[in-house]
Parts: sequence; C-alpha cells; structure tokens
Amino acid sequence: MNSTVAEADGSRGVFLPDSTLPDAAPRGADAFRRGWETHIGDDVFKLPAYSPDTAADFRVKGRVAKVRGAAIADLHAASATRTADAPGGDQDLVEMYVVRHGAWTLGGPPDRGERTVSAGQFLLRHAGRQSAFETAPHIRAQFFVLPSAMLKPLLGNRIITGPVDAAETRLLTAFADMIHTTVADLGPAGVEAAHSTLIELTKAVARGRFDDVEPRLAPALAQAARNLVDSRLADPELSPAMLARELHTSARTLQRAFSVTGEPLTAYIRRRRLQEARLALTAPSGRLSISELAAHWQFADGSHFTRAFKKYYGRTPSEYVRSTGTDPDAPNRP
Repeated sequence: MNSTVAEADGSRGVFLPDSTLPDAAPRGADAFRRGWETHIGDDVFKLPAYSPDTAADFRVKGRVAKVRGAAIADLHAASATRTADAPGGDQDLVEMYVVRHGAWTLGGPPDRGERTVSAGQFLLRHAGRQSAFETAPHIRAQFFVLPSAMLKPLLGNRIITGPVDAAETRLLTAFADMIHTTVADLGPAGVEAAHSTLIELTKAVARGRFDDVEPRLAPALAQAARNLVDSRLADPELSPAMLARELHTSARTLQRAFSVTGEPLTAYIRRRRLQEARLALTAPSGRLSISELAAHWQFADGSHFTRAFKKYYGRTPSEYVRSTGTDPDAPNRP
C-alpha cells in the first residue's frame, strides 16, 4: 500500500492504495483504512466497516485525492467489496458514483430501497446517513465525496442518474484526472480553485448543463475536449463544431477555453494526428503506405500529409522512415 502527501493544515492529501501485490490482500482493508484516515481523514468521509470476506480478500488499486472538504477516488477493485452491515451513522455529504466497469449497489432508506449503478452509468445524491454498499468484482469506478452546503439546495431529495459519457460528467471526470496529477504540487490558491471547480462541475451534472461563462471551468472543458479528440482522431467529422456539440457548449466557448493552453484546438487535432501517423509509419506489422496514412488520418492527400509532417518533424515521412531503416512505400501486411 503506497501513500503519499498530506498537507499540514489538512487542505489536501494524496493516497495511492495498492493491495493487488502478492500477499497484500489479507491486510489490504486495514491498510486502505489507515491510508484513508491519514491522508483523506474522517472529516471528509468516514469509511464503514467491511464484511469479513471483503477484509480477507481486499484487492484494490487506485488513487485518492483530497482538496479541502472534497475527496475523489479512482479505484480498480479485483475483488468484491461489501460493508459489514448498514452503518446508519449521520453524515451530510454529496456522493457521486461513476462506474466504468462492473456494478456498485448502494443501500438506501427503507422507503427508497437499493440502487445499482451499472457500467456506463453515474449516480449523484445527497446522503444524510451512511448506507451499506456492495461492489462487483473487477469494478472500475470513480467516487466523489463533496460538501453539501452548496449542492444540497440544488439536489434536495433527488437521485440523479445518467450515462458516464454525458457532456457534464465528462467534464467533471476530466477535471478529476487533472487533480490527481497536480494535487501534490498545489499551493493554497490551487487547492481553493480545484475545490471550487469541483463544486461548479457537480452543479453542472445536477442541472444537465454548465455555465459556459464560468472561467473556472475552462481547464476542465479543454481537458474533456482533448480526451474526446484522442478517442476520435480518425473520425472524418472531427472538428471544433462537432466537439462543441458533444460537450454541450458553443464552438466559441470551446475555442476560448483552449486558448488558455496556448495551442488552438485545430492545432491540437493536427498535432495528435501527425503523432499517431508517425508511430504508424514504422509499425512492425500492418504498416500503411504514405497515401493510405494520409487518408486514414484525414489529410487531403499524400502531398498535403507530407508537407504537414515535414513542417512539424523537420523531415518528410519518407526521410523519417529511411532513418529507421524501413521503406514507407512497401507496407508489410500479413
């Protein structure tokens, strides 16, 4: 179990659990609890007791971060987990579950029953009491714990569910990834900004829309756009207009968010396509010719691709491939 970084004033913390190593599982639940209490703290979220079978086989890997009164966890659990019983203690938190693989079943008040968050779904709710839960083996999910003061009036007693690829959810999870990679280096102002942005993005999930003039959302919007670009690089429809539609914003707002990074959105798309094309040029098998690569990565023709490649890498595709000892115009197909 690897744990790092705890701010002296408790405003931030980083916790990297890993009980998937050999012989770690029998002690994994206790180590997870100690790491959570040390780096995240009971003031944010108090872990319930786990069932004996869960504690005996606790194989969980991931990353957890705290920014002020919020915690975000990105967890992969090879083993099933479940609470020992219904905890029932009072709390006042907003919880969000984003399940990528597997399923997370949440207990609820007797009149509302259990809720199962299946793969590809999220659930957002205010929790006034601790509740039992159970996760399927091999779950991959994100778990958000947020203070209720600014969110409870918006949520009330509603339980909000939807697909993980909803635009607002993509923005929130993209920003959570940014926090995980930067929280160890954040100063007080950065911690405050990260906390405020988490709240604003969760409001967007609750409303099904976000305030596209809110400047704190620009980094998350730019990151969500990058994630979407990387998953659609070969799509001939890929454009700022298409990305704006997917992210439920205007093309102007998206371009403005990207301008903060110093690289226009269209330049990012071109750069990523060239990077993937360069890798494909020297692929050990199934290599495409230059003209085929140009078509695959949505360049007008081989000449256009060659000019763009040379401008970015300082040599033509043929010159680049010759430097690696392979022939760009003799694709090696099975």
